[in-house]
Amino acid sequence: MVWRIWERGDPLVLLHGDFGSWTHWIRNIGPLSERFRVFAPDMRGYGDSDLPPEPWSPDSLAALLAGGLASLLPAGQTYHVAGFSFGGIIAAHLAAQEGGRIPKLVLLGPGGFWCRPGALPDLRRPAKDMTPQELAEVHRHNLAALMIADPTKADDLAVELQMSNARKARITAGAIPSTDILVRALPRVRSRLYGIWGGRDAMTGDVRERERRLRQFQRDIEFRVIPEAGHWSPYEAADTVNAALLEMLSQP
Repeated sequence: MVWRIWERGDPLVLLHGDFGSWTHWIRNIGPLSERFRVFAPDMRGYGDSDLPPEPWSPDSLAALLAGGLASLLPAGQTYHVAGFSFGGIIAAHLAAQEGGRIPKLVLLGPGGFWCRPGALPDLRRPAKDMTPQELAEVHRHNLAALMIADPTKADDLAVELQMSNARKARITAGAIPSTDILVRALPRVRSRLYGIWGGRDAMTGDVRERERRLRQFQRDIEFRVIPEAGHWSPYEAADTVNAALLEMLSQP
């Protein structure tokens, strides 16, 4: 497993989403690393990391992360975790395994609630005979349809990251986010929970239903909605997400 680390302060682990890599957090690492020692892995099967052993599951991916952190941190060292999308599902399983070692867990738009999803938009499929420019425009369309609410935020950097990440991904979440796998893990989580959601998240549907489900586990959860952001809020609304994460994770 490949880990990228920016060393300063208390440890914070950032977990990317499906078809992703550490670059899902590319607009967050700089500001967060001014306060925290940031660990941004490519989860097994994604980015530059090797494939996970078969059969894999969210629980086994989390166990691989726990094993990596055991070699990177002193025994007993606590660390916070923020998980975006599929990374939020993995983060919940990691917190369930690690117990009190993870004081705070921030979920940013994951599935796994068995809630009614939003009506997903039509996506374009890349073809082998497309020119690089045509391929880039397919990914730009799909980003604007599914990941980013404001089409102007589906910029050249976002397109390049999406293309690179999709090319490197060798496993996918598949139907996992449409199950109740996250809420089944939460009873075992001892961490303080936080939520950050884009108000226009195409993958979520009713954002407040996600909040209600989370409050079944921690009634006083701090849950923030970024009204104009889509699913990839750490990129599209980076300044707002960074400020929220810094505030949440700095609370006593």
